[in-house]
Amino acid sequence: MKNENRIYLSPPYLSGIEKGYILDALDSGWIAPLGPHVEAFEKEICEYVGVKYGLATSSGTAAIHLALKYVGVKEGDLVFCSTLTFAGTCFPILYEKAIPVFIDSEPETWNMSPEALEKAFYWAKKEGKLPKAVIVVDLYGQSANYDKLLPICEYYKVPVIEDAAEALGASYKGRKCGSFGYIGIFSFNGNKIITTSGGGMVVSNDEDAIKKMRFWATQAREPVRHYEHKEIGYNYRMSNICATLGRAQLKDIEYRVKRKKEIYYRYKEAFKDLSIQMMPIFEEGEPNYWLSVMTIDENCNVTPDAIINGLEKNNIESRPVWKPMHLQPIFSKFRYFEHDTDVSKTLFEKGICLPSGVNLNEEEQSVIISLIKSIFKGDRYE
Repeated sequence: MKNENRIYLSPPYLSGIEKGYILDALDSGWIAPLGPHVEAFEKEICEYVGVKYGLATSSGTAAIHLALKYVGVKEGDLVFCSTLTFAGTCFPILYEKAIPVFIDSEPETWNMSPEALEKAFYWAKKEGKLPKAVIVVDLYGQSANYDKLLPICEYYKVPVIEDAAEALGASYKGRKCGSFGYIGIFSFNGNKIITTSGGGMVVSNDEDAIKKMRFWATQAREPVRHYEHKEIGYNYRMSNICATLGRAQLKDIEYRVKRKKEIYYRYKEAFKDLSIQMMPIFEEGEPNYWLSVMTIDENCNVTPDAIINGLEKNNIESRPVWKPMHLQPIFSKFRYFEHDTDVSKTLFEKGICLPSGVNLNEEEQSVIISLIKSIFKGDRYE
């Protein structure tokens, strides 16, 4: 029987305290553009992540753009980037007319492969042109292997921009994601573990970096009475109203991580006898389990499309794993370095993201599990 109420992949979760924060902003008159909640949200995220300075932005993509500009990326420069990610990670490379070079995933974490990164640096050195930055993604809320990746980048003296858009609340060896790069970024889009309805943040321990990015994000307005501009600026700031949502949602971040972890392990237990592997959990880290992602074993007759279509017919949203950037038409002309085989391509072909919302209840998850088991048994599922 088809679900009457649609089950979404990762809908916003409201704890109930958001309304009080929004009313406070309305009562104070600070509805636009900036205001005290923006400054407070920046401070609270920094304290939570363990970095000194933050800048709230209109999106995670805007945050990456500012970071690339700050490290000096210009036309014709190389930027190394994880291939298995959302396009917002690498579109800003093209904004600056730079050249992306995509790096494959490793099987252990699905994050950037240190082996592939070594190959890319070896090639770049031979070409006599090192990258201006390396963008490392913490995929689906799981930390990359920083003990291996950072020394490689440090050896070549290339700054790391950590794309922790999906990983607020995750950690690696007890240290929060977002704090490993010279600059880190977060997204607060509607499907993230906390949301500001749309927004992002740049964080860094370099005060000058945040000051300069704050200047660019507010239309590069010079500090004079009239409007004076000597550089290109952007309208990239977060509004005071949006920041209220972020502040309220950050209050129960640990509960959100706990619920998503429970959902992941319930799927894992339910599918243990099927030809399904859940995304591996990196033993050095603690994910935020943003999305529960599974892959279907190589020789299994069930396809991801069969599962996605079967769930959709029952009013349940799921989706494929990110299509790697080196396979996207707009990026396919750029260079790509594999792990040993094309790991990210295989994950895309065999992977499915399952409903993982904080408010997914036990009954709804049981329906999802039963449907997937039915598909594997070859039963009817419509």
